[in-house]
Amino acid sequence: MAPSANTLPCAHRKFLCTGVVLVMTLGLLAGCGNGKEKAASQVAAKVNDNEISVHQVNYLLQQREVKQDAVEAASRQALNRLIDQELAVQKALDLKIDRQPAVLQALEAAKRDVLARAYVERVADAATPPSVAEMEKFYKDKPALFAERRIYQLQELNIELPSEQLSELGKRLSAAKDIDTFADYLRSSNIKFAQNRAVRAAEQLPLEKLDEFAQMKDGQARLMRTPTGATVLVLVKSQLQPVDFEKAKPAIEQYLASQRKRELVERDMKDLRTAAKIEYVGKFAEAAASAPAANVVNGPSEPDTPNAPAIASGNTSSVDQGMGVNK
Repeated sequence: MAPSANTLPCAHRKFLCTGVVLVMTLGLLAGCGNGKEKAASQVAAKVNDNEISVHQVNYLLQQREVKQDAVEAASRQALNRLIDQELAVQKALDLKIDRQPAVLQALEAAKRDVLARAYVERVADAATPPSVAEMEKFYKDKPALFAERRIYQLQELNIELPSEQLSELGKRLSAAKDIDTFADYLRSSNIKFAQNRAVRAAEQLPLEKLDEFAQMKDGQARLMRTPTGATVLVLVKSQLQPVDFEKAKPAIEQYLASQRKRELVERDMKDLRTAAKIEYVGKFAEAAASAPAANVVNGPSEPDTPNAPAIASGNTSSVDQGMGVNK
């Protein structure tokens, strides 16, 4: 059963109009006639004894952005994809591939995933949008991201070593007169590392680390633990490039809305878990006793280390696009 317009993701709803136009066009091409001809107007193609509907074509079009002048070509392309798919499906059914255990599991998993995501989207859609006052507060509370926004030229060393050597590494970094001296120490100690330079705007840095970067002076370094060892970031230099509230407002609104949706989904899933009777069995029972509950449904995507909202700046020609800053 196809989802309704109200339950479709935003990206899907965006292209419903394209699909409606296509349906109307095909309907007009069918011309005036009896009820049988009108019913046929909903058929885009026939493959052996099976029909491919206009609704199936429209659904494929909704999966990607289609410009108005490219609708006709995109529709033909989508229909040809559906024809190839239908031919493969018919042959698979003839060979009884649909009865294979692995295929049955995949079909059931796909069904569960679609239903779970549709539910999560419905929960997320209930989130109220952020108010202007909330957006203004976020702007004022994050000067390093907006009013005192900077562009950072960074030198990066990604180092591979056991975690027990991090303490000594930190001492060596503090004692080094510059980053080249520290790199020489790594080479002489046969410690593997990769060195590169990058230019990052404030919104391209982890939000939880941004205040630390804002306080750094040219030439200062930061040592951060990583799963494979450590990363050393050296601030070569930075340039002040503030963003006013009106320019930052769309990005702030999107960021706060996404955050609110994620929190709403997390609370709902927590309530569902609390109300449900969940019993782990066998080896999973032992693991569950010592591990926190894991999310079983993915909500609106959000990285573990949150990044600041992407902001379109008037002069970012030297800034990597990264998290979405427009060049």
